[in-house]
Formats: sequence, C-alpha cells, structure tokens
Amino acid sequence: MFRPTRPPLNGFASAIDDVAKERGWRKAKTENPFLLEYDLPAEIAIAGDYRTRRIAFTASGIMAVLELADPAVAARREGIENAMDPTPLLNAVAASGKVPRAEVEAQVKFRKFLGERVVSEIREPASEPGGYGTHAIVSRSISNVTTHAGKTLYGCSYSMELLDDAGKPL
Repeated sequence: MFRPTRPPLNGFASAIDDVAKERGWRKAKTENPFLLEYDLPAEIAIAGDYRTRRIAFTASGIMAVLELADPAVAARREGIENAMDPTPLLNAVAASGKVPRAEVEAQVKFRKFLGERVVSEIREPASEPGGYGTHAIVSRSISNVTTHAGKTLYGCSYSMELLDDAGKPL
C-alpha cells in the first residue's frame, strides 16, 4: 500500500490550504491530529439526506463531518457493517457472570464504528517486463472518533498499491 511520509503530507496540506482559501474554506481547530478540517462557506448535501458545513481530510481520503450521533444509521443505508462492533465482547463479559450486563453496558462510554464498502477496485498490470502495475481501491467509509463526540465521519478513502511485473504487491 502507498503510505505517504511526512514531507508529502505536509506538501498536500500546503496545497490544500491554497485551494481552501480560494474557495472560502476556513481551517477549523481540531483535537484530532489525524484530521485536517475545514469549515465551508455554505452547507453541502451528502448522500442526499445529510448536510454539513465541515469536511475533514484524512491520510487516505476526505470525510464529511455530520451531526449524526449514531454512524450505524448512515452505514445501514450504504450496506456497511461495523468492523469494530463491541457486541461480541460485551456479550462474552456479561456471559462470564462476573459483571452484570447493565454494568458492562454502563462501563462502555464510547462505541467505535469503523466500516467501509469498496466502490471501485482496479488492477492495471505492468505494461512491460520489469515494469510496474497498480492496484487502486476507492471505498465508502463511515466512522466515528472520540474527538468528535456525537458526530459521524462519512466519505471516501483511496489507496494505491504498486505491483511488480508478475502482479504481486511490492
């Protein structure tokens, strides 16, 4: 997988700042060091039913920051399941009989949601012996983070992997 290092990410941040200024976006303060956030001059529609004035760039994509406390609501519509569902763990703890179910539930202050659905996946083989090919994936992503309580991050993530001339990841 392509994983940009700090210099390219800094370059991206500088480039997006110029575009942001041209479009009237204002950089937003955030407690999350993994998000570069902007307030937009006007609301935008997301997936038809949601609206927001805040977007966030991640290391791998762009997300709308929605005023939606439960990401599962948006995820159901997209056919996305939570890869971090705590229910099996909570069930196991409660089933042990050491802690009542109500106490187990009360101890969980934040329920992580992290899910995606692949929208596009393209493999392009190397065009010549010794050359390189690519494997590109675009995914619909839905998640939440502790720094944005009561909000849902809804967007797309992008990844590209270089392949050798036999089609194997480098």
